[in-house]
Amino acid sequence: MANDAMTTTAPGFAEGTGWQGIVGDWSADKQAFGVPWGKAMMWIFLLSDTFIFSCFLTSYMKVRVSTTIPWPNPSEVFALTIGGQHLPLILIAIMTFVLISSSGTMAMAVNMGYRRDKKKTVALMLATAAFGAMFVGMQAFEWTKLIGEGVRPWGNPMGAPQFGACFFMITGFHGLHVSGGVIFLVVVANRVRTGFYDRKGNYDMVEITGLYWHFVDLVWVFIFAFFYLW
Repeated sequence: MANDAMTTTAPGFAEGTGWQGIVGDWSADKQAFGVPWGKAMMWIFLLSDTFIFSCFLTSYMKVRVSTTIPWPNPSEVFALTIGGQHLPLILIAIMTFVLISSSGTMAMAVNMGYRRDKKKTVALMLATAAFGAMFVGMQAFEWTKLIGEGVRPWGNPMGAPQFGACFFMITGFHGLHVSGGVIFLVVVANRVRTGFYDRKGNYDMVEITGLYWHFVDLVWVFIFAFFYLW
């Protein structure tokens, strides 16, 4: 009887208490702490990515304050002439508006996903992917413009040679994340359309996709503030 009492556990928990219960839950591949595995793994991935972007931006600030050669003025470097008017940072402002708008459509997509409204979820996720593709396209134009002006990772005719390395490293790594996010959005949207998550019984992947996309947008806010406005 005593052994039966020791092995009787509440539904959903592994045998044992304390550390035995924790080890039992994790080794049995059960949902730990009431958080789906997919969401937990995404948070861990985003945490590791936070460290990487933090290192990039910290290194940029270190280079910026320690270089003895004048740093190029971002307002001039990233300016465009439209209709005879010299507009500082106009392209960067549009890129920021597009990416922030995509956060709104992604948030609505998650909301529609939990309501099991497939059509609106798919439409909003594809709209988010379209915003992301627009952002990447404008970033490609920005890269092409600076490369045409002689900016390289190893040199820069406008001032400090480290400018090119910092620019291509930081914006390139972020652009890679946005490009991956666009593909991720299209794949998940297609699965929503085909009813994959209806058969699975939940729309958690839509929220997980949203976590990734909001992180990418948040990182851009810091890049915009540190790299383009400083």
